[in-house]
Amino acid sequence: MNDPIRPIQKASDIPAALRGTPIADLLEYHNLERELTPAASPSLLIGMCMDNRKHLRIPDNFAFILRAGGANLRPSEFKVSYAIAVGGVKSIAIIGHTNCGMVNLMSRSTQFIEGLQKNAGWDKQQAEDHFFHFAPLFEIGSAVDFTVSETKRLRLRYPAVQVAPMIYKVEDNRLYLIDE
Repeated sequence: MNDPIRPIQKASDIPAALRGTPIADLLEYHNLERELTPAASPSLLIGMCMDNRKHLRIPDNFAFILRAGGANLRPSEFKVSYAIAVGGVKSIAIIGHTNCGMVNLMSRSTQFIEGLQKNAGWDKQQAEDHFFHFAPLFEIGSAVDFTVSETKRLRLRYPAVQVAPMIYKVEDNRLYLIDE
């Protein structure tokens, strides 16, 4: 099977269907060091993980950015709707990333529960209840697979909006398109 991760190293690497769109602009700003020119208003919604290792190189006022564990926008859907309805965005970039903590989240249950006890002052039962109630809602299998599934879900929900799946590699701080 071919690797679904497509590097963007030059403008011609951007698929023709994306050229001239806010998705292409994002790739050019971040990967190709295009000059950052402040935008009059946001033209893009970026959904990405809350992970602190990711920082996008984009101009001021270019995009709405929603950060959620695993780039899972299900709990933020009203905010997505707001960016489309009120903000007028017609494009969404869903950006998963390598080494995501939401992948295999269940394996970190002990760390999570003990962390809530130590750092939040919760008792063990309260921490366990919280973890086992919410972890199944937020755990993702593969960052690539989840990013593609979230892209497809948003396309069905907002059929007039362009949605593109991407991966941010924390190893090189670059954006990659995901071929579907």
